[in-house]
Amino acid sequence: MNNQQAGQRDRFLVPGRSAGTRNLSQRPTYKLDYVSPVGVLEIIGTDEAICSILFSDVDTPVNVKKDDTPNVLLDCYEQLDEYFKGKRHEFTFPYIFVGTAFQKDVWNALTTISYGETGSYKDIAVAIGNEKAIRAVGSANGKNKLSIVIPCHRIIGSNGKLTGYAGGLWRKEWLLKHEKSFKK
Repeated sequence: MNNQQAGQRDRFLVPGRSAGTRNLSQRPTYKLDYVSPVGVLEIIGTDEAICSILFSDVDTPVNVKKDDTPNVLLDCYEQLDEYFKGKRHEFTFPYIFVGTAFQKDVWNALTTISYGETGSYKDIAVAIGNEKAIRAVGSANGKNKLSIVIPCHRIIGSNGKLTGYAGGLWRKEWLLKHEKSFKK
């Protein structure tokens, strides 16, 4: 079993190692906005790990770097910047999975789809050993709070067409083209 599989059941999943469970409700959270080519991404995290990276409805950043911005948010910001410049294909900052065991299985399976590649809901259902759970996989995919890092944008229909994306299909199309143009 690899580190990623070992971390599947943990509340925290830290790339490279499992961090165990922690009480999130008592930890302060911080926000930092990253202005990407596809809009502002709001990064939310604790002093130890990233909780979410979601597209924001704002045109200009609201949450800017401050003296007390935790290093993990700064690392995430820098790694997103490298991703959008085509210099990074994987993320190494610690992040937090909070969801059901099924959702975590789906999210972990999403991370196996390589940069610049695509998969389908059926591929993920098969990968988690539940071939008939295609709709449930789609639902779990839609609840992913770590946009780009947990690459739900890499999921397309089994017919090869783009399917729903919480950030909008235009963003999904842009992200897929971006990755294909920098794929090694």
